[in-house]
Amino acid sequence: MIIKRNLFDKEENYYTVVTVGTFDGVHVGHKKIIDKIVANATANDLKSTILTFFPHPRMVLQQASDLKLLNTLEEKISILKETGLDQLIIHPFTKEFSRLTAEEYVKEVLVESINAKKVIIGYDHRFGRNRTATIGDLIKFGEKYKFDVEQISVEEVNEVSVSSTKIRVALEEGNIKTANTFLGYSYMLTGIITKGKGLGKQIDFPTANIHIKEEYKLIPKIGVYVVKSEYNNKTIYGMMNIGYNPTVNGEKKTIEVHFLDFDEDLYDKEIRVELLERLRDEKRFDSIEDLKKQLIKDKEATLAFIANYHAQ
Repeated sequence: MIIKRNLFDKEENYYTVVTVGTFDGVHVGHKKIIDKIVANATANDLKSTILTFFPHPRMVLQQASDLKLLNTLEEKISILKETGLDQLIIHPFTKEFSRLTAEEYVKEVLVESINAKKVIIGYDHRFGRNRTATIGDLIKFGEKYKFDVEQISVEEVNEVSVSSTKIRVALEEGNIKTANTFLGYSYMLTGIITKGKGLGKQIDFPTANIHIKEEYKLIPKIGVYVVKSEYNNKTIYGMMNIGYNPTVNGEKKTIEVHFLDFDEDLYDKEIRVELLERLRDEKRFDSIEDLKKQLIKDKEATLAFIANYHAQ
């Protein structure tokens, strides 16, 4: 997959079939659209292309610093690499770019920069300054600038009945099974392992603290989760706590993973964990000993889940 970080950087001249969107989560609904453009590109000797933007337009136009996204940019890229897509264009979204008129956007972006021969887009797609242009306008521009427009109907969208918003709500409620079903893969957190206070090691449950630098990344509901990760080409499982460690009067929210049957140094390494199941809420215990007893129960529940997970 070719990755371009600016749509105005033209290196090669080839024609494309393109779709446009933020594609947050790259969920099963998005994948249906991607499958459509990949198949169309193959049939017509075109390059299947997604045009997306970073930062998210709402972060720029509405200064929505509290907007939480399902993927970091690098996570999104890694997921899209597995779809068969030929080209991903990640264009920097700015206020200046948002002021392009509908026709300027079509001419300068879709035609001159992307060489679109076909645009496949949702029935409710809006574009141009203040997002005033509609799919009907795009079809007229297509006739003028010689590209086809294929509309993804409301029936096709409703058939999937998935949205990034629904997935965010599921994660915020701790409903990891629903979120993963809608995503079509396990929700992931990616970060650097940092040193913690070492309290877990003292009670035989050493943990790896994950620092996620992207503040816009959505962190699921506080609680204990079953997770898995890939490390040195090996799958490792663990139990992860998202929360404040109230038993030891923790003040900052942390993400800590205790990996099972694993004893390697992970400090300063980047790791990606996939969330498989939510076990329970975070609780405050009367003593460290009570906390340890609960962790033993959590480990038993984690091992039972993993055994069933492998049996499926």
